[in-house]
Amino acid sequence: MNWLNYHQLMNFWMVVKEGSVQQASQALHVTPASVSIQVRQLEKSLGVKLLRKQGRGVEATEVGRLVAEYADEIFSKGRELQQWVKGQPTGRPLELRVGIREVMPKLVAFHLLKPALEMQQEVRLICREGDMSELITDLALHKLDVVLTDSPLDPLFKIQAFSHRLGGSDVVIVGPPNLASQYRRGFPGSLDGAPMLVPTNTNLLRRQLDRWFNDLKIQPRICAEFDDSAMMKIAGRGGVGLLAVPGMIETEIRELYGLVQVGVAQGIEEQFYAVSIDRKIKHAGVLAICNPVHLSKNES
Repeated sequence: MNWLNYHQLMNFWMVVKEGSVQQASQALHVTPASVSIQVRQLEKSLGVKLLRKQGRGVEATEVGRLVAEYADEIFSKGRELQQWVKGQPTGRPLELRVGIREVMPKLVAFHLLKPALEMQQEVRLICREGDMSELITDLALHKLDVVLTDSPLDPLFKIQAFSHRLGGSDVVIVGPPNLASQYRRGFPGSLDGAPMLVPTNTNLLRRQLDRWFNDLKIQPRICAEFDDSAMMKIAGRGGVGLLAVPGMIETEIRELYGLVQVGVAQGIEEQFYAVSIDRKIKHAGVLAICNPVHLSKNES
């Protein structure tokens, strides 16, 4: 078995962090030539190019960036080991690395994560937001423990992963008090011609809303479309229009944005899923998240 040389890895990692061999050598208190030799030896042992020239300095190649990310984790664990050996408390927090699909409202994501944060064992939560392809790649590389999303994993992603349904939430139409009062009477027919703020077409909720409007034979006036659900709520608070939100976060929406309910969009339910590599979940934090529950507007 070819063992990884951690001294070589440290030299490479410092070059990436510092941006040049010269600065890395100063940080390590060695000569630049020594650092260059260690990096070349690491490249030779791994069989890949890790660095390339960039202006007066260097930058990591695509493979080099991935190696540097692994090095971050390796040396972080090394620091934890040193602290433990020096007499620090042995009960380390459980690390839970979560990917959150960018279209998911962050208030919803927090609700879904609460069971893990309420565990008796201390949890260190690390959250990353991104598009599904990036998150699934990181999940496959074991850089994430779980991905939270609003739909099951698309079969187009050619990895073996499993979607665990977390629950559902009804959808409510909300708006600033003046607009809510105006359009509450005669709801949902009152939404015909009403100013609406909606997600973009890539969002599953948008497609459900379009079908709902079509079934009711009403045509709201679409004032704006948003990828960012927080920006949409801010626009709603500013009086631009009405919007649809999961009922499970209605209380927070009212407290944070001053938006009140116009009515419930009967027939629409948002679903939430946790995607994991394992069919049978072993990670205690992911197991806590995946305890199924129906997330109605009156439950948190």
